[in-house]
Amino acid sequence: MSGDLTPGSRLPSTQQLMAQYSVTSQTVQRTLNVLKEEGFLVGRAGVGVYVRDDAPLIITPVAYMPSPGPDMPYPWMTEAAKRAQRGSVKLLKVAEVCPPAAIAEVFGLGEGEQVSLRHQLLMLNDEPAELASIYHPLSIAKGTPLSERRKIPGGSSRILTDLGYPPREWTDHLSARLPTTDELETLNLPDDVPVLRTFRTVYTDKTRSIEVQILIKGGHLYELAYHQTIA
Repeated sequence: MSGDLTPGSRLPSTQQLMAQYSVTSQTVQRTLNVLKEEGFLVGRAGVGVYVRDDAPLIITPVAYMPSPGPDMPYPWMTEAAKRAQRGSVKLLKVAEVCPPAAIAEVFGLGEGEQVSLRHQLLMLNDEPAELASIYHPLSIAKGTPLSERRKIPGGSSRILTDLGYPPREWTDHLSARLPTTDELETLNLPDDVPVLRTFRTVYTDKTRSIEVQILIKGGHLYELAYHQTIA
C-alpha cells in the first residue's frame, strides 16, 4: 500500500490498487482482508476502506520504574487509569529456574545456579497487552514475597525497596522479532505480526543488578517513548 496513507484516510478503489501495483483483484482483496484482520484497516459499508485512525498506545517506561509508596497500586494499574483504561495482572508462574545465559551473565551466576522467576500477563480492559518475565537472584528473592505465588501490591520494586535494594537505574535493550507460538496465543496476536522485546536490567546502589525483565508486546499496537536529558 502507498506509504503516504495517513490514519483515517480512505484507500484507493480496488481498480486503482490493481493498476498501481499491477496485481489482480484477488490479490488486492486478500491483502485488504489480512490488513483488516490485523486491525490496520477498517471497512465502512457503502463508503470504502479506511486506515485505522487509532494511534498506537505510547508506553513511557520511566513512568513504571519508581517504587510506589505504601498501599499504592502497581504502576501498571496507575498508568492505565491515567488513560481511562483498566489495568490488571494475571500471575502465570512463580518458580526457581535455571536462567537463560544472558540473565545468568547479568547476575554473575555460575553454571547450574538458579534464579527466581515471576511470569505474568499484563491486561488492559481485560485484553492481553504484555507478557512479563521477571527474574531475581535467589540471594535476594528467596523467602520473600518475590518468590511467593501471589500478586505483589505495588510490584517488585516495592519489595526490593523494602528489602534494602531500591531500584536506582536501568538499561533497556530493544528488539523486534516474530512471536513464538505461546506468545502468539497468549497475547492473541494476528499472524505474522512482530513483537517488541525489551530486555531490561534494573540496578540498585553501586550498580548492582537486582532484576531482569523480559517484556513482550505486540509491535502493531504499541510505541515506546524515552526521554533523556543531555548533559
